[in-house]
Amino acid sequence: MIEREELIEIVTREVLAVLAGEHQDLEHAGRAVESGAARLGYSGRGEDVPEALGQYIDHTMLKPTATPAEIDTLCDEALKYHFAAVCINPAWVSRAARRLRGTPVRVASVVGFPLGANTPQIKAMETRQALRDGAREIDMVINIGALKGGELDLVQKDIAGVSDACREVGALNKVIIEAAYLTDEEKVIACRLAKEAKAHFVKTSTGFGPGGATVFDVALMREVVGEKMGVKAAGGIHSAEEVRQMITAGASRIGASAGVRIVSGTEGEADAAY
Repeated sequence: MIEREELIEIVTREVLAVLAGEHQDLEHAGRAVESGAARLGYSGRGEDVPEALGQYIDHTMLKPTATPAEIDTLCDEALKYHFAAVCINPAWVSRAARRLRGTPVRVASVVGFPLGANTPQIKAMETRQALRDGAREIDMVINIGALKGGELDLVQKDIAGVSDACREVGALNKVIIEAAYLTDEEKVIACRLAKEAKAHFVKTSTGFGPGGATVFDVALMREVVGEKMGVKAAGGIHSAEEVRQMITAGASRIGASAGVRIVSGTEGEADAAY
């Protein structure tokens, strides 16, 4: 295992390169791939940006006041802009699945959201219900307190219960580590536990914590999980440039409630609630 200080040093170099714009040119693409980036930033013609970015985005509405009409609009926008998925609360999964049936847009839902403090048994049950309702991607929140308290077996069991339920039906499991609450060492541990529990993705944030996705966290998570797992950046992503930075750092999926503004070039103030 790479020592923590060495890992942080490696990732820091790559992050600084990203922030300096070093990876934005095609001549640096090879270096970015060698760093573990599953996808690269796009810097081609402006008119080609929308579709290129849309395929990375989970069009998200997790606010408690979401209405049936807003969920319908979210689904329609996801289809129009070629987003990868819609990400919604469990209560709306059946509705979204019916509206998106026969389309390439997947339905993602959340489990143990947003605190992660449910028991592993409840998270597994919640997962199976969402899958029965039509979800094909599950974004689960880990037991953050158990991780910080060193109860790593509990955290891995927590993740494995959801991962097993997803794999039974060919669905994807994304593990939200809520990075803003964690030290760098804890982020590394959380990602390793997710990998050992056979999750498909690790994800930075719920969007309801004290901070959202950062380029550093994405790069660190990619370094830990390697090339085969996905990395989802979520929380506080409001612009196409921020999406590009996250992708360059190693993100293979972006969670955003401002997805339409990002891909349509009408970026403005982000929604108050992610």
